[in-house]
Amino acid sequence: MSTPPPPETCANCGADIPPRARACPACGADEGTGWREASVYDGLNLPDAARGDDGPAQTWTARRSPVPWYWILTGCFLLAGLILGALALG
Repeated sequence: MSTPPPPETCANCGADIPPRARACPACGADEGTGWREASVYDGLNLPDAARGDDGPAQTWTARRSPVPWYWILTGCFLLAGLILGALALG
């Protein structure tokens, strides 16, 4: 039983695969792990930039959330307590 030839491009990483390759030279996918005809990302409806098809991958940055109001209020009470304590000792 002959092994099927590898696909022209790796569905896992998109690299070109030589005709008689036993594994993808870029990511190592092979017939043991399963040559895929489709990418694992095909059914996810991702934008092209997130998959890396059209240029560099899109970078996601987390937005910094503001300090919750109760921590600001707690800080004000502690600061007021320290100031009043210092004035009472002086």
